[in-house]
Amino acid sequence: METNRNFANIGRKTDVPTQNMQHFMSNSPWSGEGLVGKVRADVAAQDEFQSGTMLLLDESADDKSGTHTVGSGRQYNGRRGKVDNCIVGVFLSCVDASCQYHTWIDGELFLVEDWFTDAWAERRRQAGVPDVREFQTKLELGWQMIQRVHAEGFPFAAIACDSHYGRSAWLRDQMTAAGLEYYADVPADTKVYLQPPVIGIPQNKRGKKAQKRRVLSPRAVRVDSLRHDPDMIWQAITLRPSERGMLQADFARCRVWTVRDDFTVVEEWLLIRRDGKRHTYTFSNAPRDIPLLTMAQRKSARYFIERSNQDVKTELGWDEFQAIKLSAWEHHLALTILASWFITETRLDWSRRFARDPELLVHYEVEVLPALSMANVRAMLMAAMPLPQLSPEEATYLVVKHLDNRTRSRKSRLRSGSSP
Repeated sequence: METNRNFANIGRKTDVPTQNMQHFMSNSPWSGEGLVGKVRADVAAQDEFQSGTMLLLDESADDKSGTHTVGSGRQYNGRRGKVDNCIVGVFLSCVDASCQYHTWIDGELFLVEDWFTDAWAERRRQAGVPDVREFQTKLELGWQMIQRVHAEGFPFAAIACDSHYGRSAWLRDQMTAAGLEYYADVPADTKVYLQPPVIGIPQNKRGKKAQKRRVLSPRAVRVDSLRHDPDMIWQAITLRPSERGMLQADFARCRVWTVRDDFTVVEEWLLIRRDGKRHTYTFSNAPRDIPLLTMAQRKSARYFIERSNQDVKTELGWDEFQAIKLSAWEHHLALTILASWFITETRLDWSRRFARDPELLVHYEVEVLPALSMANVRAMLMAAMPLPQLSPEEATYLVVKHLDNRTRSRKSRLRSGSSP
């Protein structure tokens, strides 16, 4: 299916009664979390994910015009760059060391604080939100997923996230305490110290005696000012093949210090990536002796969760979710992760079974041949498993049934006095 991939239309296309499909997704007690756990175990068992795998944390929003869908509300929509009515999920993806294979491996629905107010109690009940669930920030949901996969023994080398998560000292400290290496993007105006800051109470010569601690020296600087520092040593690094040839960027790094609210001083790497005039800034707790090449590759792996987010929406219909209940969202997530992994595993299987002809490199005059995409695999599935074509009689039956359901719904609304 190319469009209108909601539960009702999927049922019609696959000859599954609409009520059965809705029940399976919204009310059936099968465990979405259990299925996702099985997928993660399957991913972890593949040789390609045994070493150098990156965990990638990000969020993704989907527009909603109404207010009935679980999680819907006015909140920041990153796709639109503004506050709008939408639902937001926090997702965890992974990519192998070669950056060829990536897939979602976990997700959580973010519920804005309004959902936990007394005024929204009826909406929570209708959506099936458990009474024990409490408000959690996106940071807390992200850390919850990281802990989950880490506890399962999922193999990964480090975690990468964008500035929404990277700017959180709390999240970085949680990962450090757990012994997890991170590459956390931060905003350009983030303040750092180039030497260990001295913390103390100022000794005022005049006026009221100071009683609160603060940083006495040195002065903090913005991270974006360091790109002009003559002491920064830049290195051009080739990262991976891309559609436009080999992807290259310039990188530099230095040790910096940040100060927490309780005046704890933390030393981290500051890694700067330069793509022409564009710069990005990343904190990392990687070891002091780690090669710059390794840091550059791990930081740059974050691109692939954006790729995963795009694939599940354009190819798997993730953003066409239409349901009221939380269980439907969780089931939709589980089946989307399963489908994403099926396609990734198909690509893995083909790469093992069918060696690339080296003559093709000469023929096309390229260094690397493109890999199968999710769209390529779906195109082959359309030929191998075609959707049934309706006969005129079957189409007529579906239209009459649809009109009958609409008429009954209208009659029911009129009886209850509710608005359409």
